[in-house]
Amino acid sequence: MYSWMSMSSSRKRLFIKTYGCQMNVYDSERMKDVLHPLGYEPSDAPDGADLVILNTCHIREKAAEKVYSELGRLRPLKEAKADDGGMTIAVAGCVAQAEGAEIMKRAPVVDLVVGPQTYHKLPELIAKAHRERGEALDTEFEVEDKFDRLGNDRQVEGFTAFVTVQEGCDKFCTFCVVPYTRGAEWSRPVDQIVAEVRALAAKGIREVTLLGQNVNAFHGEPPAGREADGPWGLGQLVRHLALIGGIERIRFTTSHPRDMDDDLINAFADTPKLMPYFHLPVQAGSDKILKAMNRQHTAEEYIAIIEKLRAARPDIAISGDMIVGFPGETDRDFEATLDLVREVNYASCFSFKYSKRPGTPGAAMFNQIDETVKSERLQVLQDLLNAQQISFNEAQIGRTLPVLLEKAGRMPGQLHGRSPYLQAVHVEAPEALIGTIIDVKITGASRNALSGERVRTQQDAA
Repeated sequence: MYSWMSMSSSRKRLFIKTYGCQMNVYDSERMKDVLHPLGYEPSDAPDGADLVILNTCHIREKAAEKVYSELGRLRPLKEAKADDGGMTIAVAGCVAQAEGAEIMKRAPVVDLVVGPQTYHKLPELIAKAHRERGEALDTEFEVEDKFDRLGNDRQVEGFTAFVTVQEGCDKFCTFCVVPYTRGAEWSRPVDQIVAEVRALAAKGIREVTLLGQNVNAFHGEPPAGREADGPWGLGQLVRHLALIGGIERIRFTTSHPRDMDDDLINAFADTPKLMPYFHLPVQAGSDKILKAMNRQHTAEEYIAIIEKLRAARPDIAISGDMIVGFPGETDRDFEATLDLVREVNYASCFSFKYSKRPGTPGAAMFNQIDETVKSERLQVLQDLLNAQQISFNEAQIGRTLPVLLEKAGRMPGQLHGRSPYLQAVHVEAPEALIGTIIDVKITGASRNALSGERVRTQQDAA
């Protein structure tokens, strides 16, 4: 058996292209961690790389075709390196999970395919592909084994980090492939998450974002000595992580309305480190369309959750997801979506045209909507959402917000940071303050960012 812990005497170049969600960003970071002991160092480009990984996403339209196009661009790079140690090409992520065998058949340039639950086996699969001079495929669902194998020795940059706490989905929305590519819902044990977050804090991380396909479905094994509690929910986990020194901010995404409970809502009121920003996709405002999507909640139930959140944390910013043009959507159904958007008044929201996903129930439904109608509706919806986002940002002018400074900005002397509401903030400040949280008085706002002035303290004057 190849030992994934064996160290390499020579450094090799690794290029990872990440598609899609924050979960894939986290997975790509962990792939780097797994491969680091083998001598792989990250590269910014695939040219001359020893290993190229495409970490794919199956959510967006024509996802597989985009992967094959990228593989076509990689072919000449691999051929050019044939006499210089060679290039190994891997396809990982959800497209790999859904179409692994087809990828191997259709794209001979690929050496190995690995699903999102088995990327911890990358070293072994690479060794197998090299040893047998052939192809390696592993798309088994082994999520628990994956986290046991990954450990907490992460290579981190900056002051924010993602931490996966839950994977998989049991909801089976009729438009979505996630249950088929990520498997059933599974939650990591609390002690395992705490160990990872403590290790991140020791490396200077100030903010963690907890990830899950349905993160608020978290039901993790309680800490040692607390077994009588039974599985912990996300609210309990957030409060527990807030006790870790060095961690100043906690966020989580993405949640599902069906999994909301009062304990999580109350965490926004009683846990100052939990940022007042909540992403809760609704997808549509028509109960008829929500039923066709198998969302298993109504528009009224969604609104009731938003009202509870605002009662618990009046300044909370609400974000969401919307799909227009789902099969059977009428003008009246679309108006119901606009009505819901007006009632919620989003701080930000992602919106998309419905597109078929092979193998999902939605793809086989009658009454598919014409692309022209989808585009027209999307434009109307986005105009409304953009206006709401601009209004929310402009409402911050005159306020003083705590901003976590993350990096240098584009302009000389400018730093870039994030507000509690996840807005980009630009402020003039010395680079020595990067990694700290400072008060910024907001003086300007656009749709995508805020600008402001540093509020100097008595300590600064001294």
